[in-house]
Amino acid sequence: MARVRGLTRPPNHVLDAGESRAGRGLGSGISTTVSRAGFAVRATPFAFVVIWASGFVVAKYAAPYAEPLSFLVVRYAGVIVLMLALAVAAGAPWPRGRQALHIAVAGVGIQAGYLGGVWAAVAAGMPAGVAALVVNLQPVLTAVFAGLLGERLGTRQVIGLLLGFVGVALVVSNRLTTEGLSPGTLGLTVMALLAITIGTLYQKRFCPQFDLRTGQVVQFVASVVVTLPFALAFESFRFDWTPQLVGALAWSVLVLTGGGISLLFLMLRRGAAAQVTSYFYLVPGITALMAFVMFGESLGVVALGGMAVTVLGVALATRRTE
Repeated sequence: MARVRGLTRPPNHVLDAGESRAGRGLGSGISTTVSRAGFAVRATPFAFVVIWASGFVVAKYAAPYAEPLSFLVVRYAGVIVLMLALAVAAGAPWPRGRQALHIAVAGVGIQAGYLGGVWAAVAAGMPAGVAALVVNLQPVLTAVFAGLLGERLGTRQVIGLLLGFVGVALVVSNRLTTEGLSPGTLGLTVMALLAITIGTLYQKRFCPQFDLRTGQVVQFVASVVVTLPFALAFESFRFDWTPQLVGALAWSVLVLTGGGISLLFLMLRRGAAAQVTSYFYLVPGITALMAFVMFGESLGVVALGGMAVTVLGVALATRRTE
């Protein structure tokens, strides 16, 4: 053994072997971490779709016990309390000035405009299948407007978006009816479509990066400010506090918003708006499967075929251009 300033130093070949083993161990650890991170990124869209689809099941559970806008106001308030507690506990940074304003504007579109429009339209008699078909024009509409963000879609992505919409139409075809369809209910649904499309593009353009805890506090405060006057003006603001309503509200706050909205925002940070919103095409199919399992609703061959077409469309729309 060689000595260096009184310290015993192993021979070079021993050092080399040790360093090699350490390097392999470090490399293996890094590789495992990267692999897990990659899996999480790939799994995010599918987790989002399942969570988002459950929102329609929650709406069905809550409908007999609370009016739509009143339910949404309480849901927004619950999210504010949850995210505020998380933000304070973590000492999260708060948006200021113009950034806070941008976050609030995006939130009004994505939250108050979209959810308020769809829930109010369905409560007023809008056929659920027609509502699903209208709001699922969002990926196509987003692609049309995406040029404002400097995004360009290739032929494959365009074909994927069109196939996705055809698949959605097939999935909801057995629920398409004109009963309950009126200029008012159609107008509310179109408003919801425009609100989430513009809100998504606005956030992608002006405020893609913000702390999800404090940012959601800002967004949901803005949503309460917009929604509460309509709830007080057009609804009784009464609740039948059954276990079903409490469960629906808890799921809406903790999972739909705490999980679903956060995943959507993370996806918007990473990907092009048109590609991200194409995952919405998968929602009606997953919702139909949930309704089949939980409520015994019919699920025909046409709907199953539509799901397959939708999956193909989303695969094409989200595939990265080489």
